[in-house]
Amino acid sequence: MRLVDRSDVAPAEERATGVGPHGIDVAYQRFGDPAAPPVLLIMGLAMQMVHWPDSLCHELAGRGLHVIRFDNRDAGRSTHLTGAPAPDLPAALAGDLSSASYTLSDMAADAVGLLDALGIASAHLVGASMGGEIAQTVAIEHPGRVRSLTSIMATTGQAGVGQPDPAALRVLFAGAPATTRDEVVAQTLRVARAVGSTGFTVDEADIAARAALAFDRGHDPPGIARQAVAQVASGDRTARLAAVDVPTLVIHGLADRMRDPSGGRATAAALAGAELWLVEGLGHDLPPGLWPELVRRISAHVERAEADGRRAPGSR
Repeated sequence: MRLVDRSDVAPAEERATGVGPHGIDVAYQRFGDPAAPPVLLIMGLAMQMVHWPDSLCHELAGRGLHVIRFDNRDAGRSTHLTGAPAPDLPAALAGDLSSASYTLSDMAADAVGLLDALGIASAHLVGASMGGEIAQTVAIEHPGRVRSLTSIMATTGQAGVGQPDPAALRVLFAGAPATTRDEVVAQTLRVARAVGSTGFTVDEADIAARAALAFDRGHDPPGIARQAVAQVASGDRTARLAAVDVPTLVIHGLADRMRDPSGGRATAAALAGAELWLVEGLGHDLPPGLWPELVRRISAHVERAEADGRRAPGSR
């Protein structure tokens, strides 16, 4: 494995090669002091590391944290599994998982592999949507690598909880597939209006700019479908979450139409001692108005976990 890592003051995009058991390449960025407590940000389905806004990352780093964001496999500038079998999401939803190229366990192993590449024995995990479910999987399958867990707008995989609003799904899948940059930006805005926050100001110009940036970094509809099938193929984590012994913060919006708030409630109920923060007016997004309290709660959660000494031997 070859690793290039400059830790620039203004974080440059880096790339770790040969990461994890599958030897993929992972694009990442780091904010803050590498000697500070590490916080690994894991983004969700169809999203890239740039969907963790720069300003939010800087604010977390300003609280004395070493913030790392990265592209999952099949997203952005990390490895895309272009030679994999064609994903069949409708079949997966009907119970035929034969088109799954990987599961959330593989994506969790990628995240742990990135920690290995960076020389980090354990980290505080913060995951949003599918990223929260990847973070849950890391806590289940690699418990020694997790100092604390923050699961945002995620669910447990249990049928009947955390399901999307059918009206929101109709917007998501309406019309012909978006292929051009302008079409993808327009589609992103339609989806944001359907599932975004109702109680916070939404910056559509920023949403459009981030969608355009993500398109330029690597728009891959089959990759998105592979991630979606992986999510379905990973099943219900409820029973395994009961064995997780790590400080946990669960955050969910009460206006979330992509992941019903029952998913957040079920996640908190499955994790012993978890703190649950239900946010009025928050949808399936991270609007700027949420950031001050989000940063305060995550940094306080990390500080408490550090004080408890929940870390793997030899961690930094």
